[in-house]
Amino acid sequence: MARIRTIKPEAFSSESLAAVSLSAERTFFGLLTQADDKGRFRDQAAVIAGQLWSLRREHGPEAVEDDLIQLDGAGLICRYEGGDGKRYLHIVTFAKHQKINRPSGVRTPPCPHHELGVSHEPSPQAQGALVESSATPQGGLTETSLNQETAGHGRFDEGPTRAHGGLTEPSVSPHRPDLGPRNRDLGSTPLGGASAPAPESVSAKDLIGEYVAGCAHRPPEDVLGRLGREVRKLLDEGIAPDHIRAGLDRHRAKGLHASLLPSLVHEAMNASPAATTPHQAWTNPTDVAAAYGGEL
Repeated sequence: MARIRTIKPEAFSSESLAAVSLSAERTFFGLLTQADDKGRFRDQAAVIAGQLWSLRREHGPEAVEDDLIQLDGAGLICRYEGGDGKRYLHIVTFAKHQKINRPSGVRTPPCPHHELGVSHEPSPQAQGALVESSATPQGGLTETSLNQETAGHGRFDEGPTRAHGGLTEPSVSPHRPDLGPRNRDLGSTPLGGASAPAPESVSAKDLIGEYVAGCAHRPPEDVLGRLGREVRKLLDEGIAPDHIRAGLDRHRAKGLHASLLPSLVHEAMNASPAATTPHQAWTNPTDVAAAYGGEL
């Protein structure tokens, strides 16, 4: 059931909303009225198109799916699968901006990335915050969270670092516990007395810089901003930089939407070369009787 929701004036100066198309922004505002009291809704482009775009037949399910991809890439919504096997979406900052006076019973499965008692801060794009600093009480150490990859800035920093004896160590992503604890002793070395060589470190900023260098003309900042977010997601998944480069090369050649970069990287990683038979020009047989079995 549709509900009355609140849209704050600052929504129209939101950098995260400015990073998506006007149709995606309209879909986002419409989702506010359709979502339940926890900001959740069924992730069905056809249903959303029927409820929000019923009088705009030119904006059908395929266009709404593109809107959802953009909103998910900007960190405004989170798309997930519930325990019932159905797809849902969650408006990330819903609880921050909507005050429910008389909440109704909610039966939609919670978002596993932002609810269920797991502490996950909304993305900096959705919060509109760029820098947040806090000083630790011991030793005067500080930890700074910096993220300036919003559209139009073209900057892709590598994330938070903590000072430790003059060295810095990247923070551990909550989605990648295999990267190890933050309090690892940076001064220790492996057994045997020799430290292993560090792997090549390639950032999203480096890969986007290579992408721009290969273009005949510099792409729009909005395109670079979206590509940067997709590249960072792939790096966080552990995708090899060479595979991402191959996907970016395909993207540059085809000029597709930035949200399709993961598919292009997948194609570069796993597509098997098609077996083709080289073309041979037709020539008359030397021995006609042997070629046609004496049928002529």
